[in-house]
Amino acid sequence: MTFFQSILSSVMKGARGLNRFGSKSFGKLHDDINDAVDSLMSTTGEVSSLVYAEHLLNLIEQQDDDGLNKFLISLLSNYDIDTEKLSKDVKNYSSEKSGENLKQINISSEPKWVELFRRLNSTPNGTYRLVKLRERIRSLNDPELKTFDFGLLNLFKDWFNPSFLVLEKIDWETPANILEKIIQYEAVHEINSWDDLRARLAPLDRQCFAFFHPLIPNDPLIFVEVALCNGIPKSIQKIIKIDRDEIDIEEVDTAIFYSISNCHNGLLGISFGNFLIKKVAKNLKQELPELNQFLTLSPIPGLMKWMEAYAPTTFERCVDKNCSDEELAKKTIQYLTESNRDDGMPNDSVTRFHIGNGASLEKINLNADLSEKGLSQSFGIMANYLYDLDVVEENHELFFKNKIVQTSKQIKAYKD
Repeated sequence: MTFFQSILSSVMKGARGLNRFGSKSFGKLHDDINDAVDSLMSTTGEVSSLVYAEHLLNLIEQQDDDGLNKFLISLLSNYDIDTEKLSKDVKNYSSEKSGENLKQINISSEPKWVELFRRLNSTPNGTYRLVKLRERIRSLNDPELKTFDFGLLNLFKDWFNPSFLVLEKIDWETPANILEKIIQYEAVHEINSWDDLRARLAPLDRQCFAFFHPLIPNDPLIFVEVALCNGIPKSIQKIIKIDRDEIDIEEVDTAIFYSISNCHNGLLGISFGNFLIKKVAKNLKQELPELNQFLTLSPIPGLMKWMEAYAPTTFERCVDKNCSDEELAKKTIQYLTESNRDDGMPNDSVTRFHIGNGASLEKINLNADLSEKGLSQSFGIMANYLYDLDVVEENHELFFKNKIVQTSKQIKAYKD
């Protein structure tokens, strides 16, 4: 618990005590969830607002899926935008473009339930609890609730601004409760045991970094695992192997980002990875000046599905193990660089992420991931994306301007 959270918790305990013994400073804590909303939205006291907010959050979290759905539909009905007032404010601004009239538009154009979520966020652990609430809302898969998903996402974009985040190194000395979360959240290459985790964190040539939010200090938002190597490894098995020879830290010249995991579904839509990779690369370069290249070793999760749909002949041959390495490589590069999407963005989600960050497609590696997951996603092929710190921002701007995937000479040779 942070110092700020500790203060809030003390205030809450004191306030709850006053209310329990009948202080007239607070109204009744309603068991009916809609009455609890009204109490929170009508109060003007800061301490009473904290009490009502925590009480309401508790009631919300106690709802089963059906109860939560009904509550949110009711909230949307009772605390939505007052369209008549908004129309009036727009008309007033059209007649007189004053600062006050613009202010009224800003107020009336925001649903009232947005202010409710702001008040809920003020409670101890309120930020984390709202992230979990968005996860539940998304899991309900109700089109009527999309507005809450969108509204919470917009709030989170402010509350989780990258300038608020804290970068921390995760190693074998990190508290066990956080290490357990690293095992739980790992999304790319499963961590099967504590020995597996130790092999990724304890050696000097294996490092891990995570972003934390000051109000959620014991739960990472996103983390990246890094292998410090001499040259570019051709397979993930060599990187995550438990029993391997450690590389002398003075001999490393390459940093490989081999796994990046977002930790909370409630934060989907917020891009932490871009800032994390670039910050870690810059920090490593300062710590180890001999590092001269920063690359990923990335999965290609959509390759097989795309090939089955758009290159069925090659797909069948590859499934039967009758296609050549060259044919498989060319189709893979076509998938990564030539889009079939209406928006012109790359087909592959991992490619969109790294190319959008300003990386370039450097190389593809056959037989790089022989796990069941790797073989089922991409015939075991993995890709290297190069983060050239001198041109990464320029590449980022170019990509969003013309949607062209920057590639190495080796990749271009396959395409010619």
